[in-house]
Amino acid sequence: MQSNQLLETFENYLNTNLAISNSFHPIFQDALIEMLDAGGKRFRPMLLLTIVNAIEPLLVKSALPVSLGLEYLHTYSLIHDDLPAMDNADLRRGHPTLHKTYDEVTAILVGDALNTHSFNLIANAPLHNDVKIELIKILSSDGGIEGMIIGQAIDCYFENEKLELNQLEFLHIHKTAKLIAASLKMGAVIAGLSLEVQDKLYQFGIDIGLLFQIQDDIIDETATEEEAGKTTANDGAKNSFVNLLGLEGAIKSADELSLKCENDLKVFDKNIQENLNTLLSKYLNRHKK
Repeated sequence: MQSNQLLETFENYLNTNLAISNSFHPIFQDALIEMLDAGGKRFRPMLLLTIVNAIEPLLVKSALPVSLGLEYLHTYSLIHDDLPAMDNADLRRGHPTLHKTYDEVTAILVGDALNTHSFNLIANAPLHNDVKIELIKILSSDGGIEGMIIGQAIDCYFENEKLELNQLEFLHIHKTAKLIAASLKMGAVIAGLSLEVQDKLYQFGIDIGLLFQIQDDIIDETATEEEAGKTTANDGAKNSFVNLLGLEGAIKSADELSLKCENDLKVFDKNIQENLNTLLSKYLNRHKK
């Protein structure tokens, strides 16, 4: 299946399997699906499905609930990240943030719902129970206190306090990169790849995730809100790579990491290389656009 077909398959699955709140609440159902329906890159579910498609294409259908669970968990993190207590952002995925459209309580609860339901989707996927347990272990670790949550906590706590480069990398490896790495590893688990390859894909994902964060910092500095589809010029008090290294330094770091990722991709099986290269080609150098 080609990359564009894989994305279309995912979008069709998402649209027919959106979470439903069966209640008389007048706005919650609309709010629940709004940020999912708004689009986004779908990068994390596509990483997972790309690995499965490269090795065991017949398992793509069974992997769809897991990929949707990944998108649910990522979307919850964006909704909470945009809240007044965190980034206080007005725009996400080209749409007003949920707390702006509805209210803060609704945004918090929608995030909570998407977080919880992501694991329900994985638990009910048509895969072997041992595989599902491993997938839940990975996502709950890298999306939880050993990954995204501690990264977010450090990001918020150290606003207006300059971190060292190694601390900044720790922050963003946990806040951003680990969920991207988890996406690749979860695809490898579903496809039955060896532990060695799972670990190599995970480390590759850490580098891709760190590159993404540097690129996002550059985009925040250089792009308009319309171009980025989200609130920009919002990192003034944050520990960003642009704030620490300067714009030119951040671009240099992104160039170096992009080249490293291109080279590291060559160590994988030919099918993995070809499938990932098709997906990643539009992202590895997006900071240059």
